[in-house]
Amino acid sequence: MKTDALIDSLVRDAGPVKPLQPPLRRIWGWLALALGFAGAMVWAIGPRPDLAERLFEARFVLEQGAALLTAIAAALAALALTVPDAPRFWRWVPALPAAAWLGTLGLGCLRDWAQMGPAGLRVTPDPECFVYITLIGSLPLLALVLMLRKGAPMRPSWTLALAALAAAAIGNFALRLFHMQDAALMVLVWQFGAVALITAIAGLCGRSVLRWPGMPA
Repeated sequence: MKTDALIDSLVRDAGPVKPLQPPLRRIWGWLALALGFAGAMVWAIGPRPDLAERLFEARFVLEQGAALLTAIAAALAALALTVPDAPRFWRWVPALPAAAWLGTLGLGCLRDWAQMGPAGLRVTPDPECFVYITLIGSLPLLALVLMLRKGAPMRPSWTLALAALAAAAIGNFALRLFHMQDAALMVLVWQFGAVALITAIAGLCGRSVLRWPGMPA
């Protein structure tokens, strides 16, 4: 088909197109759904009995705040990357809160070692962390994927990895509200590790999950 004929065909057959809202507007609906679902899961499972005390501990609040900021930044970055001319820096927007999250856990490991010695750095199996994080993050991830598919993700692997990071961070945020594991190394290995694993798996599936008609083969 000649170029002129193709242009005429596109003009003739194209339907009305509703432009997407900016990522900063779109994220609030997703965040309300994600936190609402996470809150419902915490209520259904039952909050940890010492939650009121933990909310007054600086270490717990910092870790939770960093996890939540990581989720928000990752979701915002994923939505931004569905715009074809999105700057590359959006890929790295979640890096700062994620580094802060990792840093708080690292400092917690040092404190546990200083207070309890080698016992404070003991790692025991806790695979249910992965199960709970995946379960709680499932609906937020599904909702975010549906939102992403309305755009044109030119970097699908990065985009889906960021979406999974957002959902998994929400899952971890909720997990800490009912799971009684506070040893920093255990949280680092089983919870932060689960978030990293989910993110990596999603990145490998990006091109198949977020494939759109205009994507080059």
